[in-house]
Amino acid sequence: MFRARPEARPATIEVLVEGTPVLVPEGASAAAAVLLAGLPAIRATPVTGSPRAPLCLMGVCFDCLAEIDGVPNRQSCMVPAAPGMRIARQHGARAARP
Repeated sequence: MFRARPEARPATIEVLVEGTPVLVPEGASAAAAVLLAGLPAIRATPVTGSPRAPLCLMGVCFDCLAEIDGVPNRQSCMVPAAPGMRIARQHGARAARP
């Protein structure tokens, strides 16, 4: 029913996922960058340590929590990728700040 126009080529931007440059389509989310990077997981649960990766991609499951530009505990599926963005795995639960 819907097809992409063959002449339309999306612009790409470069982000860093775990320090590795990844090209993502402009307008994609940070979670999409994680998936394009091919990481097996972006975080581990703080309770059991089981691996998690982006799942629902609409802000419901919280399995995509990541450290983005040095800020932990961000839902990567809700954050638009920006040129030069740094996305890193989240380790454990974010510590509460006093």
